Amino acid sequence: MILLDENTRAVVQGITGKQGSFHTKKMLECGTNIVAGVTPGKGGMEVHGVPVYDTVCEAVDEHDANASVIFVPAPFAKDAAYEAIDAGLDLIVIITEHIPVHDAIDIVDYAESVGAKIIGPNTPGIASPKVGKLGIIPMSILKEGSVGMVSRSGTLTYEIASQITNAGFGQSTCVGIGGDPVTGLRYVEILEMFEKDKETDAVVMIGEIGGSAEEIAAEYIKKMKKPVIGYIAGQSAPEGKRMGHAGAIIEGGKGTAESKMKALEEAGAYVAKKISDIPKILKEVI
Repeated sequence: MILLDENTRAVVQGITGKQGSFHTKKMLECGTNIVAGVTPGKGGMEVHGVPVYDTVCEAVDEHDANASVIFVPAPFAKDAAYEAIDAGLDLIVIITEHIPVHDAIDIVDYAESVGAKIIGPNTPGIASPKVGKLGIIPMSILKEGSVGMVSRSGTLTYEIASQITNAGFGQSTCVGIGGDPVTGLRYVEILEMFEKDKETDAVVMIGEIGGSAEEIAAEYIKKMKKPVIGYIAGQSAPEGKRMGHAGAIIEGGKGTAESKMKALEEAGAYVAKKISDIPKILKEVI
């Protein structure tokens, strides 16, 4: 497994809000080590038995936290992310959607400058069936196994994870990198981690139209020893029309499903034309 493991001690920023509270309960139920919550002005409270602090620094001092999951509304998400980075956290998962692009750029640049890892924004988060999840991925569709998953789409992650589980395989870690034009960790970094991970035997990479992240990933896949199965959503999308995510738009003939599938094929990945092909390919490669 990658990113989320037995050593993760997580803080929930925005724990007292509706979403933060609801998903904290779900994260605790599947065994995630949530050590504290943070909501300014609500220090001293408890949410589902988790102590709440006014600042991330207090939570780090008291519980030696090393990760955060952010359920803070978009206008305040940049401040929350900066606070987590300044507190020295290694991993910050930003669930919040509709964060302004310039805020996302600032967050990602700042994190990179100090070596913190950002997942998101606009992500379902990460889940390692052995140890739990940071985010909103439903654990009922996952089981322990050796298939690593990386995706830009939450819904597609759930659908494909469910099919992989039903076919008798399980997941090592699922990572949603986020559907916005600007994200923290990209496919390449996640693929590198899976390539080094002893518990991952094959990787399923779920892409979509728009941008060039999948083509860049294809360059790395050429060097990988582990089998990669690629699926690109939006194969029938017309040019200039946004499909689902802010980042999913074909412009000037670039970022089409065809060009991405071709790049993956040329890199040696197994390309699934339909979601239902993924378990069939897994049976051949594992």
